[in-house]
Amino acid sequence: MYKLKDLKKRIIITDTKVECPQKTCNRMVERQRKTFRKSPEFYCSNCQIYISPSTFEYNSESDNLLWFNPLDQDLFEKINKVKRESRISRDNSEDAVTWNVFRYFDRNKILSDFLSKISNDVHNVIELMLWSYSPNEFKGWSWLNKARLEFGETIVRGSEPDIIILTDTTLFFIEAKFNAGNNTVPSAPDNKKEYTIGGQNWFGQVFKSDYQTIAITNKKYELMRFWLLGCWIAKKLNVKFQLVNLVLDNKETNIVSDFGKHIVVDSNNTFSRLTWEEIYSLIKNSHRNDNDTLTILDYFENKAAGYNSKGDLKKAFITN
Repeated sequence: MYKLKDLKKRIIITDTKVECPQKTCNRMVERQRKTFRKSPEFYCSNCQIYISPSTFEYNSESDNLLWFNPLDQDLFEKINKVKRESRISRDNSEDAVTWNVFRYFDRNKILSDFLSKISNDVHNVIELMLWSYSPNEFKGWSWLNKARLEFGETIVRGSEPDIIILTDTTLFFIEAKFNAGNNTVPSAPDNKKEYTIGGQNWFGQVFKSDYQTIAITNKKYELMRFWLLGCWIAKKLNVKFQLVNLVLDNKETNIVSDFGKHIVVDSNNTFSRLTWEEIYSLIKNSHRNDNDTLTILDYFENKAAGYNSKGDLKKAFITN
């Protein structure tokens, strides 16, 4: 995995060529445009990466992951059987960041500590589900599949929160954002599926605004679906629901008010914003000094986030 120290602070980008970002490499490859492709003309064989003006992609997904011992690999392969799509080998992949951070919590049995910090509650009997894969059921989580069908989705193309955590008291949906934002709209605006009528008109119980306003005018289609399905599942399981939008510190600063004005929030159903940098601070302030903790702190401090339009290297997280 290449860190900030391994990468050039600025790369050369011309109309036809892009410089390899690895600090000691002087190779140029053909310039990619629009859709990222893993084609030979974009490949640096010296550094074994595919290159675009804004990012690069490793040959292997494992090259972008901190944790990939046999147990991690087994879990990862099982997740990939239910995960809709994967760009986890790309350097600026939010899926890779999600795996690296939440596998750290899970491997070290400290998910309960993390959850207590973000919810002011005590949590036990914890199951972490990455991209809807349930380790307890050995398949896609059955309750999410029930909710998908209830609201007119299909299982194979249904709503997929990045992180689901079920405890004895609370269902968490955590939607992680790295470079992408929260503005999303339906690909077929006239197809509401069963969102507004499913679950015995559940939509009207958990939203203040109508579908058109939320999904299309205000472009909060993805968050709308997670709130709808999450509240419904939590009600069925008789637990609280917390939808968490996990973002960079300088992004989506008004998301709680922007989305919160559309939803019915109460003691059982809450929406919150959390930043990657806050997670970094929680880990650092835990004063753990084991190898895993030192590894994840180094990851936060030295993670790159690709290159801007001028070819300047971007630091992923604000850690100082």
